[in-house]
Amino acid sequence: MCFHYSLTKERTAIELLLHADWDDMDWQPVHHADGFTFPAMPVITQEEPGRIKTYHWGLIPHWVKTSSAANQLRLQTLNARSETIFEKPSFRGYIPNQRCLVIADGFFEWMDFQKKKYPHYVYLDDHALFCFAGIYSHWTDKETGELLSTFSIITTEANPMMSRIHNLKQRMPVILSPDQYSLWLEPDLSREKIMRLLTPYPDSGMKNHTISKLITSRTQSSNVPEVLEKFSYPELQLLF
Repeated sequence: MCFHYSLTKERTAIELLLHADWDDMDWQPVHHADGFTFPAMPVITQEEPGRIKTYHWGLIPHWVKTSSAANQLRLQTLNARSETIFEKPSFRGYIPNQRCLVIADGFFEWMDFQKKKYPHYVYLDDHALFCFAGIYSHWTDKETGELLSTFSIITTEANPMMSRIHNLKQRMPVILSPDQYSLWLEPDLSREKIMRLLTPYPDSGMKNHTISKLITSRTQSSNVPEVLEKFSYPELQLLF
C-alpha cells in the first residue's frame, strides 16, 4: 500500500519537469506526507491538465452525506486497489474520467522482520520526480457548503524489490513513466487501456534505503529533511 510519501522538489523545478503551472498557492517541500492526516498535496487532473492544484489525500465520494461519514470513509480511501477499482463503489465512478497525476519524489514502506517493522525510503534513480496514478473527487459538505477536492493513490502488486521490502502485503503504488502522463489524463480511455497502465514499475529503475524511526515519532516532527537520511539496522544484514 502507500500511506506515506515525499515531494521535496521546489515549485519551479516541478513546473519545468511537468510542463504545468501552479495555481496561486504557496508551496513548501514536503519530506513526509502522512496520509492519515489527509494533507493537501499537488496533483494534475484530467479537468485541467496544464495546472498543478492541491487536493486532500483521502478520497471522499460525492455521494457521502455527512462530514462524520466522510471522515470515517477517507481513512479507507487513501489507496485504491487496481484489481477492484472498477467495482468498488468508492472508486468506480472516478476511474473512467476523473484520473489524476499525484506528484511525488519518494515514498515510505515498512519491512517486517522478526516481528519488528523497519522503515524504508523508496525513490527512482537520481531521485527523479515522478507521478503516481490517482483518481479524484469533488465533495460538498452539506452542513457548511465547503467544497473539498480529494484524491486516492492507486496500488498494484509489488515488483521484486518491493516484495522484499513490503514483505507482508506485497503491494506498491502505481508509478507512471513520463511518457504515460498525457495518456493517463486522456478522456474516455477504455478500461483495457487504463488497466494496462496499472502495472508495477520496474525495480531496475528504483532504489531504496532504510531510515530511522523518526518517521513514526510521536514527540518530534517527521516532516524534516532528516527523515530521509540513511540509517543502518545491523539485524537486517542477516537478510543479505
